[in-house]
Amino acid sequence: MELGNIKAGTKATARKRVGRGMSSGLGKTSGRGHKGQKARSGGGVRRGFEGGQTPLYRRLPKRGFTNVHAKEYMEVTLTMLNKSEATEVTAESLIAERIIRKSYDGIVILGTGKLEKKLTVKAVRFTKTAAEKIEAVGGKAEVV
Repeated sequence: MELGNIKAGTKATARKRVGRGMSSGLGKTSGRGHKGQKARSGGGVRRGFEGGQTPLYRRLPKRGFTNVHAKEYMEVTLTMLNKSEATEVTAESLIAERIIRKSYDGIVILGTGKLEKKLTVKAVRFTKTAAEKIEAVGGKAEVV
């Protein structure tokens, strides 16, 4: 045994044995009180039950929806493109270089930051400023 392996001491308490005679302290009704829903086996109310009153989750209105056809793009800034070693930048090359984790449905190039080298960038979409900055350095902005 080492200091790193010591676990906090847990108090060993025996399981309560209910319904084993009056002298045990938990005989007769076994700590369930007298009659009623909670005294019966399988008794108790479901989650969200408010005694028959319309529960909160039904009183509140539904809001919005999730569009299952929505495309999710990864946003890439020009500052992030500076980290790339490749001359032809695609979503796959950025993932391989660990600049981004996933591309989802493709990448969108944002004009944030300053591009310092000539690159051919292939993306789903470019912002106007991003395309201008890439071409100002002598690179190409190709929509895939």
